[in-house]
Amino acid sequence: MSGRRSRSKQSSVSRITDDQIADLVSKLQQLIPELRRRRFNKVSSSKVLQETCNYIRSLHREVDDLSDRLSQLLASTDSDSDQAAIIRSLLM
Repeated sequence: MSGRRSRSKQSSVSRITDDQIADLVSKLQQLIPELRRRRFNKVSSSKVLQETCNYIRSLHREVDDLSDRLSQLLASTDSDSDQAAIIRSLLM
């Protein structure tokens, strides 16, 4: 029984209030370009989270694309050149 009490005390200490969640959602809305344009329109929290996930996915795709392009560029340069060293440092 004492285990239950300590867990319930822990969970109540680490809970986030509705106001804190609303504040975090508002901050997310300001960070996401698609939502920033609709700043004055009311957007649901679920829409903000959905758009945030979409934005993160698009950033991942962009990073993958840039890494591929850098790898191709590295393959076409002299491996001992200064340019190759710079490209390798960007890929790390």
